Amino acid sequence: MHKFAFFLLFCCTLSASAQIEEVRRITQRLCSPEMHGRGYVNMGDSIAAAFIANEFQVIGIEPLKGGYFQEFEHTVNTFPGAMSLRYSQKRLTPGVHFMVDPSSSGVEATLKPKRVPIETILNQEELALEIRRINKDKELNCIALDFSKATGDTLKKIAGLSKEIAKFLPVIEITNQKFTWSVSNERLPNPLILIQDSVYQDGQNLKTDIQTNLWEGYTSRNVIAFLPGTKGAKKTIVFTAHYDHLGRMGELTYFPGANDNASGTAMLLTLAKYFKEHPVNVNILFIAFAGEEAGLLGSEHFVNHPTFQLKKMNFLVNLDIMGSGEEGITVVNATLFADQFKLLQEINTEKGLLTQVKSRGPAQNSDHYWFTEKGVPAFFIYTMGSNKNYHDVFDTYENLTFSEYNDITTLLAEFVLRLQ
Repeated sequence: MHKFAFFLLFCCTLSASAQIEEVRRITQRLCSPEMHGRGYVNMGDSIAAAFIANEFQVIGIEPLKGGYFQEFEHTVNTFPGAMSLRYSQKRLTPGVHFMVDPSSSGVEATLKPKRVPIETILNQEELALEIRRINKDKELNCIALDFSKATGDTLKKIAGLSKEIAKFLPVIEITNQKFTWSVSNERLPNPLILIQDSVYQDGQNLKTDIQTNLWEGYTSRNVIAFLPGTKGAKKTIVFTAHYDHLGRMGELTYFPGANDNASGTAMLLTLAKYFKEHPVNVNILFIAFAGEEAGLLGSEHFVNHPTFQLKKMNFLVNLDIMGSGEEGITVVNATLFADQFKLLQEINTEKGLLTQVKSRGPAQNSDHYWFTEKGVPAFFIYTMGSNKNYHDVFDTYENLTFSEYNDITTLLAEFVLRLQ
C-alpha cells in the first residue's frame, strides 16, 4: 500500500513538473524578441496569433467554423524606427531613462526646453503665460513640466495636462514615478516625452530622433478554439486571455509582457491540454484576445460579432497575470456572482491550494467586461505576488516564478467540474 501511494505521488510530481516545463516553453516563446512584444511593430501580434493557433492544433482542439482567427481592424500609433534621446555627453536609454507617451508624435530635432516647476504648473494663469513666452522665445521650442515633486492628489489633478499642452508645442514631463507604457489609437500634433528626474539636465538641449507611424486599418486577430464535451454535453464554459502586449518602442526596445499576459495565454493553453486529456461533460470554448491593451478591442469585437452564441455561455473565466500567486488570486466580479465565488473558495479550502481567493467588485479592467455587459456571467482572475513589474521593460520571462501555477490549474479544473 505504501509503495502504491509512493508511486501515485511520484506520478503526480512528474505531471506537475512537466506542466511547469510546458508553461515555461510557451511563455518564453511568447516573450521572445521574434514576437516583438506581441504588439504592432513588425506585426508581432499576428506572429503570436499564428503560434497560439498552432498550439491549439497540436493539442488537438479544433477551430469553430471558419477557422481559428476572427479578424478586426483598428487604428494604432506605433514606434517602428528611431528612438533616440541624448544630451551632448549622455545617451538616454529607452524604457529606463525615458519613455515616449504612446500618443506622441515623432520628432527629429534639437529640443530646447524651459523647465517649469510644479508651483507654476498648478497656477493656470502663470502656466499659460509661460507657454506664451516659450512660443515667442527664439531660443526655446519645448516646455519641461517638472512633476518630480508632485504626489498623490496633485498627480491626479494634473493628469492629462501634458497631452493638452502637446497639442500646441513639444512637451517633456520630468518624473520620478515608475515608467509604465500603453497603446494609443491617436497621435498628438507634438512629441510628449517622459524623462526620469535623475537624468534630466536642466538648461541643456536634447538631440531627439523619434519615429512614429499612425497605422489606420491595422488588422488584429482573436484566436478561437472549441472543445466539445462528452456525449450530450449541454453546458459551455469559456476560458479567455489576451495575448497581445505593448510591442516595440523603437527598433531596439520591446516590452516582453511576461506576466501580462504571456502567462495568462500559457494558462489558456494549459487548460486546453488538460481538458483534452481529461474529457468532461462540458463544452469548453477558448478565446485568446487581441487588442486588449489598445482598449479591450478584441473582446468588444467578439461580443458584437459573436462566432458562438453568447446566450449559450454558462460562465466565462478571463485569465491574466498567472506567473506568480504567492499572495493568492483576486477575482473581479466576485460580488456580482457570489455563489460561483463561494464555490471557488470552497474548492481552494478543501484542497489547500492558494493562500487566499480575494473578492473584488466589478471593474472595466480586462476582456471579461464586455461579456458581463451582454449578460454573460464572468470572472476576471489574476494572481498576486512579489513580482510588481507591469507594462514596463522589466516584465520578463526570467522574473516569473510560476509558484502557484499548478494549484491554480487544479482550482480552475475543479471549478469547471462543480459549476452548476
